[in-house]
Amino acid sequence: MFSTPRASTALPLLLGAVFSSPALAAVNVVTTTQDLASLTEAVGGANVKVAYIARGDLDPHFVDAKPSYMLKLSSANLVIAVGMELEIGWLPSLLSGSGNPRVQSGTSGYLEASAAITPIEVPTGSIDRSRGDLHPQGNPHYWLDPENGRKVARLIEQRLELVDPGNAASYKANLASFESSLTTKEASWSASMASLKGSNVIGYHSTFDYFAKAYGMNVVGFVEPRPGIPPTPQHTLELIQLGKTSAVKHILVETFHSGADAAPIASGAGAKVDTLPSSVGGATGVDSYLGLFDTIVRILTTGA
Repeated sequence: MFSTPRASTALPLLLGAVFSSPALAAVNVVTTTQDLASLTEAVGGANVKVAYIARGDLDPHFVDAKPSYMLKLSSANLVIAVGMELEIGWLPSLLSGSGNPRVQSGTSGYLEASAAITPIEVPTGSIDRSRGDLHPQGNPHYWLDPENGRKVARLIEQRLELVDPGNAASYKANLASFESSLTTKEASWSASMASLKGSNVIGYHSTFDYFAKAYGMNVVGFVEPRPGIPPTPQHTLELIQLGKTSAVKHILVETFHSGADAAPIASGAGAKVDTLPSSVGGATGVDSYLGLFDTIVRILTTGA
């Protein structure tokens, strides 16, 4: 299976077997999210045409399986998904309805980018609806750690080489350029976020847990009592007390969630609601993967 291994030991052999193939005019790539589209564009450059399905200002867990999405997939050479069952509610039916054998799960034209990363928060014990919308493979919002973005970009580069070996040199060069820019940006982000290292925060959902871990913040609670479950008055009161005792100053809310549920918690605990884009396209002007972190860091450190 091409989509699930955590290691790519077979890839060099596969590349060697097909490296003499001619370059494609353009690789048609469909990604499930705008974040993956941005990373694919950075690595693919002029040799790819990229479309995405889930807009960055909407919750990627919930996407309507529209015929127009199936049409996009029908002509794709490569589909790149987040994986870890983030798209479980809509992607399988879209792939099936596309009628495109090149991009079905298990083919070289289908890639789950989660194969590149080490997941956090993998649940233990029985998983049932009483625990909310848990992901059995762990927290799927891994792109919000920029180092995971680096790992995903490398995996995308490998797969582009596999489906389009004639443009391998270009993909390698584009990846090197992206990594150089990312390294420079990471130094800047780390310097800006240093003042928040060790601080306690509350999330709305577990979306920003990878980001918090990357910059040394502790997520001590969630507005949702369980994933996907709206807060009750009792839970809100408990979070207010938790916010006070933990000196919480930031409540992280995605742009597609209302801040109304977080507002009384912030007011009672003396904290601030930070409405943050969680994906490329999640707010005005957030049009690249690096720009996503620029915006998140700016809001958290300056409030603007």
